[in-house]
Formats: sequence, C-alpha cells, structure tokens
Amino acid sequence: MSNGDTGSVEATPRVYGAGHKLIGKNYVTADLYAKVTGQAKYAEDFHAEGMLFCKLLLSPLPHARVKRLDVRQALAMPGVKAILTADELPPPADTLTDNGTVIRANPKSERALTMEPLYQGEPILAVAAVDELTAAEAIEKIRIEFEPLPFVIDPLDTLRSGGPNPRTDGNIWVHSPTPAAVAGAPPPAPPPPTIGALKWTEAEFADAKYGRLPMGKTPDEWSYGDIDAGFKNAALVLDETFVTPDTSHQPLETRSALAYWQNGKVYVHTGTQSTAQTVPAIARWLNIDVSKVVLVSEYTGGGFGSKVTAGVSLIIPALLSKKANAPVMMRISREEETFIGRARPSLLGRMKVGFSKDGRIIALDMFVISNNGPYDANGDVPTSGRIVSLLYQPEAMRWRGVTVLTNTPPRSAQSAPGGLQGIVIMEPIIAKAARKLGLDQVAIRRVNCPEGKAPFGPEVKGKRSYATSAFLKEALDRGAEQFKWGERVARTPKRIGTKARGVGVSLSCYVGGTVGFDGLLIIKPDGRVNFQSGIGNLGTESVIDVHRAGAEVLGVPWEKCDVTWGDSSKNLPFTCVSGGSQTTHAMTRAAYATAMDARQKLKEIAAKKLGGKPENYDVANERVFRKGGGAGMTLAQAAKYAIQLGGIYDGHEVSADLNRRTKAAAAALAGQGLLAAAKDNYPRDGATFSYIASFAEVEVDVETGKYNIVDFLAYADVGSVIHPRSLGGQVLGRSILGIGHAIGQKWVYDPHYGAMLSTRFYQSKPPTILDVPVDMQWAALDIPDPETPVGARGVGEPPVGGGCASILNALSDALGDEIFQRAPVNADTILTSLEAGRPMQHPLMAHI
Repeated sequence: MSNGDTGSVEATPRVYGAGHKLIGKNYVTADLYAKVTGQAKYAEDFHAEGMLFCKLLLSPLPHARVKRLDVRQALAMPGVKAILTADELPPPADTLTDNGTVIRANPKSERALTMEPLYQGEPILAVAAVDELTAAEAIEKIRIEFEPLPFVIDPLDTLRSGGPNPRTDGNIWVHSPTPAAVAGAPPPAPPPPTIGALKWTEAEFADAKYGRLPMGKTPDEWSYGDIDAGFKNAALVLDETFVTPDTSHQPLETRSALAYWQNGKVYVHTGTQSTAQTVPAIARWLNIDVSKVVLVSEYTGGGFGSKVTAGVSLIIPALLSKKANAPVMMRISREEETFIGRARPSLLGRMKVGFSKDGRIIALDMFVISNNGPYDANGDVPTSGRIVSLLYQPEAMRWRGVTVLTNTPPRSAQSAPGGLQGIVIMEPIIAKAARKLGLDQVAIRRVNCPEGKAPFGPEVKGKRSYATSAFLKEALDRGAEQFKWGERVARTPKRIGTKARGVGVSLSCYVGGTVGFDGLLIIKPDGRVNFQSGIGNLGTESVIDVHRAGAEVLGVPWEKCDVTWGDSSKNLPFTCVSGGSQTTHAMTRAAYATAMDARQKLKEIAAKKLGGKPENYDVANERVFRKGGGAGMTLAQAAKYAIQLGGIYDGHEVSADLNRRTKAAAAALAGQGLLAAAKDNYPRDGATFSYIASFAEVEVDVETGKYNIVDFLAYADVGSVIHPRSLGGQVLGRSILGIGHAIGQKWVYDPHYGAMLSTRFYQSKPPTILDVPVDMQWAALDIPDPETPVGARGVGEPPVGGGCASILNALSDALGDEIFQRAPVNADTILTSLEAGRPMQHPLMAHI
C-alpha cells in the first residue's frame, strides 16, 4: 500500500497536518501491540467459571410455522442444563428518548427466537450444555414439526398479481403519519409501521419480458426540476437496468457472545460498533433498566454495519444464563453468521438519463427496488436517490422506490448502504454515455461533480438540502494526474493476443458525519490526561484517533494521554455509533468541545490561584500561564487545585445539556482531577459528506474470462487528515470491500426450496491479497471542512462505491458495453456474453 507517506507515485511525499503537532501525524495506537501479540481479547477469548455452551436450532425452511415441539429427550440428556424457546423471551420494550418521546416497540420486528421462521436459518430455540458437542447432540434429539408456508426470495415475484407474500399479512411496510403535537407534551413519535400488500398489474410488468425493470406503483417518490423538458432537450438518452448483489457483511469475528448475571446485573461480552449505544439496546431487548447492563467489548473483529449495536441474538446466552444460573457462551459458526449476521440488500435499478452534448446530466428518472429480507425496512432505497442526486448533480430528477420484504436473511446497513448500489447502477451508464458522446471518462464526471455547498435530494418547502462542502473536482483532477490517466487512455493497442486492457474511473460519496454528542476527559493530579471513549473498537482506530484532537487543543504530548474504552462499567460518555462514517467527524467535534471546556477551566483555576482574569491566561506545553510571561502552573498542579475547588472543576457539577449517560459517568468520576465534559453544540451549515475519486486498470483474458486488477488509486476528499495510516487503511480497505462486489461476492439461492447455497466464504469469497494490485495507491486532499472546528470528516463508507464501480467501468472499457448488466462480473459471464454479443445473465432474477 502506498500513499503520501512514501511518495511512490507522486513526485514529492505528501505531508499531512501542516501546523499541527498531533493532527495529521502517524503514531502507534495503544491497542496495536495487544492485537499483534495476541493479547487482545475478543468475545470468544473470555471464560468464566462453570461456563456452559449454547447451540442454536435453525429453521430448515424459508417460511413455516412450528406445529409441534418436543424437547423432553434433549432435556433428559446428561450435561444439558437449559433450553430456551421463543415464548420465554421478554416482550419488546418501548424506547424513551432524551426529550421524553416514547417510541413504541414494533411487535412485528425481529426477535432472537421465533415459532414462525421467516427465512431459512432463523433461530427457533437454543440449548445450553456443558460443552458444544453435548448441546449439538441435544438438538438432534429435539422433535419438531413444521407447517410449511408460502415463501418468496425474489422481490419481483411477490410484486406480481397473485404472487406469494413473504409474511402472512403482506410484502411491504406501511408507515402511518405522526400524530399532531400537544402543547406542553413531549414531541410525538410516529406509530410503529404495519405490514401491507403491494401488487402490480400485468401491464405494469410488461417491460420485464424485454429485460427492463418493470416500474409499477411505489409508496415513495420525489422530484425536482422539469425532467420531461430535460429529456426533450437531451443530446443522448439512455434507459438502462442494472442489478447489484446481496452480500453478507462477513466480518472475521462472528457475533459470538458470553453472558452471565452477577448482583442483579447482566454482563455481556460481545463485538459491537458502539460501546455506549449498545448498552441501552441490550436493556431494551431484555426489557430491563439500563443500569443493570454491563457491556465489555474492548476489541471487535469487524462490523461494516452489521454490529452497529451488536445484535438481538446476544440475549440468547443472557436468558439462558439466568435460566441455568451459570455463564453461557454462544459461539456462532460462519454458516450461522451468514444467516443471522446481516447483509447488504440487492437493489434492482432502472435509470433513464438525459445528457447534453458535453455530458452534463440534464434529466434523470431513477427507479429502484430493494430485496429487504423479512424484517425492519432498511434505508438503502431512499438513500440511493439522495446520494445519486448529490454525486452527479442532475439538473432535474425524479426518484421512485420500494422496499420489498422477502424470505431471505435480515438486511442491515453495510458500508455505504444505498450509496454503493446507487453509484454502481449509475456509473456504467455514465461510462457508456461518454463513449457514445465521444467524451473522456474523467471529463464527463468532472462536468457533473458536486462543488461547494452542493444541493441534494428533494425540495422541501421549496428548498433542497445541501452539503457543508465538496472538493471532489480537485480530488478527481489530482487523482487523474497521479494515476497518469491521459497516458493510460492513449496507450495502444488495447488488446494484445488474448489480453485486453481497460481503464475505469468512478466518483463516490457518502455521509461523512453527525453532530450533538458528548466528550469527557480528566486531567489527573499527576498531569496525565485521560479521555473516556464510548466508541466501539472495530479496527478503524477512531476509538483512539479522535481524542488526539483534544490533546492538540490542550497542548499535551500524546505519550501523556490515556484512552479508556470498551467497558461500560468504566463510565463512558454518550457517543455516536461507528456507522454512517460519522465517528471521526462527530467525535473530533466532541473532543474539541471537551478540550475547550478544559482550557477554560484551566484558565479560571489559574486566575483564582494566581490572580487576574481567565482571559489573561493561555494553555500550552502542559502548563497554564499568564500571557506575555509571568506566573503559571502545571496541569498537574491545576488538577490538584480543581479537586480542592470542587463543583464545576472536578465534575461534581456538569452542564445541563449533557446526555444523562454522560452525566452519570461524570458523577462516578468526580473528584479525581479536573473533569471536563461538553456537548458538541457547534453550528453546522449543511449536511456532511465525504468523497472519493477512484481509478482502476484491469487486464482480461478473453479466452478464459479471467481478469486481474492491474492498478488502483483512490483520491479522497475527507476534510482534515487526522491519522494518515488509519485513513489509508480505511480508503483502501473499504475500496477492496467495494471491489468484492464487482469481482465475486453474492448470494446464490435454490429458488425451488428457498435455500441459500452460498453460506461459506469459499462460496461468496471476499477479496484476498491475491485479488488486488501489489501496490494499491491512495492520497487525500487534506482540505478542512469549513463547518466543523477540526475540519475532519468521516471516511469509512465513501470509498466503497468507487471501488466497485471503477472496476466495472474498466471492464466495460476493455470488453464493451454489452457484456454485463449486473454485478458481480465472473468469468462465465464474460465468456458467454462475448460469444453471444450481448449480456447472457438473466437481467432481473434475484440470487443467481
């Protein structure tokens, strides 16, 4: 991996963080040695005295009802200690927000166990025994009789008139309006959605026979501008259908969990993308008070959106532990993870796009259908429209979409949810348009790039939302220069013997941050600064990186700083989940606010101790001192005096606007030094996004269909760079996640039985080091976002769409536009389509 550190492609090495001591500089994170030496403990590494092991009984059918269940033989086995069934689960609990709004639980949402499985692999019951072999043998002795019910794995099948429904009462979620507000009462919440049926007529399905996505009625739609006029005035109009794959998240660590009860509290060890936010989720699933939950999650082996707040399955060992009065470990196999571990939903998309002669998109009609699985609706469908509208800035646009339930495993957000699919559907059309209009691939994207406070999405009350900033044109220009785009395009011939080469470029973007979270730090009497972090440690290093922004403000060397994370009993503040690429943006803002609170308190303490006014003092080099010279004190001395002063200085009094969890954490830590706690209240004009320009070159053997990625570059516009090595890992790692969608990852089903055939890594192979170029490249603009004090935006998700689409565009450059209409592109697709002169895969069928 090369980047600005090495300067292997650029003439001079990139230097990030100009003017800063910590921001933009590489360092060794506190958890690195534990990871490389094997000292880091993941959920399965924990053991407790008398620990039992549990195994799950999974449904063999895609939709059924349990008619009879006999567990007597299993319970009679030596070593079997408890069996848990669905009727023993606590009822779903409502949620109370900080402003007093009650969000009603949805009784039709997913539960940990069920007597009406809605997909093959859904857990029905769990057995706890002295070891896993005994538990597995007990499951074999359970007698269970199913009543098969109608099932559907393809969203188009259930949309047809007379088609089967995945749930007994329908195939889509129906949302009701929010009740009117009542004066003096908390803001009302919308009622839980219900399930309804959506069916299209044969006339609405007419386009399907021609391989085009049918476009029937949808529950959601928005538009802006005059698309009819745009199409009328267009120099080129393309109407294309494209299908993206369903892909499992495939984190290396499955969602294993250890749980036990002690002194009325439940202790849970599991992987999560947010320590702070998972605690209330566990409390809600178990229907207990949040104060009765202790979560330990110091290390998580990847999440990619599947473990935003862990998963509801973790209550299985918790409830078995209470029933058996012993700790219970639930180790999830790879096959089980494929079923219950979440996945990205496929989008079937149809785009009608009108281009001017210079390549500007003047009209776009976008229609998408999501294969959602049987439970809560994901946001991929609406997000796809917003991302496409931002990234390509069409002058007029209409978006329509529908999220369809199916009897396939539950979906959840996976890196760039909706964004990847929208980009992958759109990018091949832009590549095709460039060839038809005789335009350069970089040039056509440059003319459509977002810039500045770029608008996106629908009009609301006559106005559209807009981004805080966008410098994607600069990233595209610098990336093209570094990739030597012009030289590669001019290289001839493209084909030598059986080998054809192609180059591709793609734009990509996604949400880059949120606001409003809390930070918490303590300056100890020994002068060390301790940052409390509720962020999940899932491998991105943001759990630690963001606090360097606070250390920078305080002028404290990083070796004098400590970060506490991964254990909710250690008094962690209210922090964001590590999802939606929000952590770097949200938590550098909170860290900055907290450090500024500490600076102000240091100045006030100095003024009280040494005289004068707080504004006469400054903070730097581990001291607070009078400006222009004179008296001062060390941070250690100030911390000791803060304890003497008490009140706001040592944490016994905190700001009223803090989240109640932060207040509780501060109260528990009060009196240990100078305590600073602050909420991010900084203004923000616009919504935060990050952007990537991705470039790829491929070589295809037209006799075998095999292809290799020869070169790859991702150039990032992600605001200020906080930690270059971490950023590079995210930019290239998430690009590789996207590349997996282009070269091989997908679900495959037996449509007759509704059974998944791709339950293991070798059947839906994630990319390995053998699939990527030896020297992948990345770089970043390092231009601060103007709407956040540190200037940093998130980066986890923006590279994903570009990773996938740049490979697809390079393939079409090498082979032509009539080879594929869906991803991934495999060797058989290439060979059969080259021979036939047209795409040979079914254009619409799911899971092939």
